[in-house]
Amino acid sequence: MRQHPTDPAAIEAEIAHIRSLALDALRRRWRVMFGRTPPAALSKDLLGRMMACRLQEQAFGGLDRESLRFLDGLARHGGSPRRRLKPGTVLLRDYQGQRHTVTVAPEGFDWQGTRYPSLSAIARAITGTAWSGPRFFALAPAGGPQWLATRARNEHHISALRTVA
Repeated sequence: MRQHPTDPAAIEAEIAHIRSLALDALRRRWRVMFGRTPPAALSKDLLGRMMACRLQEQAFGGLDRESLRFLDGLARHGGSPRRRLKPGTVLLRDYQGQRHTVTVAPEGFDWQGTRYPSLSAIARAITGTAWSGPRFFALAPAGGPQWLATRARNEHHISALRTVA
């Protein structure tokens, strides 16, 4: 394997070289780089991406301790950590023609002069049915990554319409 220069152009050229390798050559290169056989299920694209990441890490440095701890926590606990809203944050939700304002408090959430333990309790009080509070207040996607992609696409179209109009 070649030496790992820290010149960004050289790293870019090395990554381009990795992408051009055939699958068998890529697997041999993986063994040299990682010291073990690559997982059989990994596609050529994913092998190349992981090797590019390793090259960049070796040349420019890896993640800081805080980022590593965060990622480790995600891996151990399965999923992203709960979003922490700071006290004083105001959440707005229009539902059936009425605007609902919720203020985040140190020990819960205030809505219409009453303290609630969770956003879900407020969503239930507003709708009369069980809801995920974070979903109801648009803090969590209803349909996962697909929902986020659709939302981004819609926001782009709305933005384009505003510029045209």
